[in-house]
Amino acid sequence: MLNPEDVYNAYNEIPSIHNKDEFVINMTKSVMDPGFTTDTLENKQKFLHDLVGYYVIMEGIFFYSGFVMILSFHRQNKMTGIGEQFQYILRDESIHLNFGIDLINSIKEENPELWSPDFQAHILDLIKQAVELEYQYAVDCLPNGILGLTAPMFRDYVQYIADR
Repeated sequence: MLNPEDVYNAYNEIPSIHNKDEFVINMTKSVMDPGFTTDTLENKQKFLHDLVGYYVIMEGIFFYSGFVMILSFHRQNKMTGIGEQFQYILRDESIHLNFGIDLINSIKEENPELWSPDFQAHILDLIKQAVELEYQYAVDCLPNGILGLTAPMFRDYVQYIADR
C-alpha cells in the first residue's frame, strides 16, 4: 500500500521526478515572463524553443511516456477502467501535440531564419536530454520491472516516440 505522504514527497525525494520538472520549467520559462516579447531574432528563437519544450517534450514525450505504463496494464486486461480513461486522455493530448507541431512548423515556415543549423542542433540535444530524463524516471519507477514492462523496454518506447 502506498503511503500518501511518500507519494506527495516523491517530487522532492526522487531526483528523476524533480529533474524532469526542472527541465520543463527551464524549457518554457521565457513565455511565462510577463515582459517577454518576440521583437528580436533571439526572442523569437526563445519562443520557438519554449513551444518545443511544451508541445514536443512535455506533451509529446513526457505525457506519452507516463501513459504507457497504465496502457501496458490495460492491454493485459489489468486496470481496465483507468486504462480506458487514459486512452481518452491520450486522444486529447494527441490533439494538443498535433496543434503544437502545426504551430511550430508554421512559425518555422514564416521565419526560416529561426531554424538555423545551430538552433536545430540545440533542439535535438534537448530532445535527447528529455529521453534520458524519461528513462531515468522509468528506472526509478520500474527498478525490477512490473507485469512484463521493464526500464529497457521503456527506453525503446521513449526513443521511438521522440523520433517523431
